[in-house]
Amino acid sequence: MQSANLLIGKFASAVQSISETRSLVDKNARRLKTILLFYKEWDQDKLVKYDRFLKPFVRPLYNTMHRRRKKTGHRVSFDLMVLALKQQDFEVRVNDYASARNNPNYPVGLVGSPRLVEEWTLPNPAILGPALYDHPMLAPKLMEDARFERYLLASPWIYEMYRRYYGNKCAQWYAGIDTVQWADTSDSRKDIDFLVYDKIRWNHGALEVTLLKPIQHLLQQRGFHIETIRYLRHDHNTYRKLLERSRAMIFLCEHETQGLAYQEAMASNVPILAWDNGFWRDPLWKRFNTTLIPASSVPYFSSDCGERFADWTGFEPALDRFLDRMPRFHPRKYVCENLGLKRSAEVYASHYFSVMK
Repeated sequence: MQSANLLIGKFASAVQSISETRSLVDKNARRLKTILLFYKEWDQDKLVKYDRFLKPFVRPLYNTMHRRRKKTGHRVSFDLMVLALKQQDFEVRVNDYASARNNPNYPVGLVGSPRLVEEWTLPNPAILGPALYDHPMLAPKLMEDARFERYLLASPWIYEMYRRYYGNKCAQWYAGIDTVQWADTSDSRKDIDFLVYDKIRWNHGALEVTLLKPIQHLLQQRGFHIETIRYLRHDHNTYRKLLERSRAMIFLCEHETQGLAYQEAMASNVPILAWDNGFWRDPLWKRFNTTLIPASSVPYFSSDCGERFADWTGFEPALDRFLDRMPRFHPRKYVCENLGLKRSAEVYASHYFSVMK
């Protein structure tokens, strides 16, 4: 009897689920509030071929044994997308293939790994991105697929790079910063003058000698107390506590498609002195371009947020300007006005529902 009741319950749930997926369009004809998002983690083989398939099983155990970052930047960006949409009362369904299959004219959003797009078989009109491909020429015919209506890019410079190849199917969007989670730290006890964030990704050995160490040495010579953290070698809790203690941050990164870490610092009201060399330094550029592509390490930034320098020779003058203007920086205000969750959700929803058939 108990088994029969269990089967009846499961059957009723299945019927209800089918009913819900079939009624997506009708139910929302007057008020479109359901968003179907599909996410696959961006992963590569690291130690041996095909080891990426073992990571979903090994990662939970590994995460309990270290204090390094436990989410990729792509995952953090996706989670912020979901959070922003839910805060604006959208019903977000993640990887709900049944709903997409039963509503072939209803839009879907595909985010994360290129494999998600390459393996996608459903006919729904789709919004692609952010993330996916590092360069449009890795998938030059991608937007010729009639299902793919928009490709979202997370900052102005990368939008310009993609627009040259994908044309008017490109659109801008940003992941909103959660200013509740990343609260104003102005009133916290500050015992670190500069938090040096080392996110140098290519030629780290050479740049450590010509950029990172000279910066550290100069700051110490001037009597500043500094702490240094390396990208991927800390978790969010450690980072948040360091921001609470820091008066300012020096951000060292070749370029950022959006740059959540430095924006989290700005949301915490920690001003930024940023290395901004002006170009996309991923070695991939040489495969598809003959000249360097303009880019930025701080694509969302203003004079309220801090200062920039292009190379070591420009660091000390930028440092002097930064220190002179330190009391007048208000980076959190910039984040609240330009990188809020509400606007992020509105922009995504506008693109999403504009492609509805």
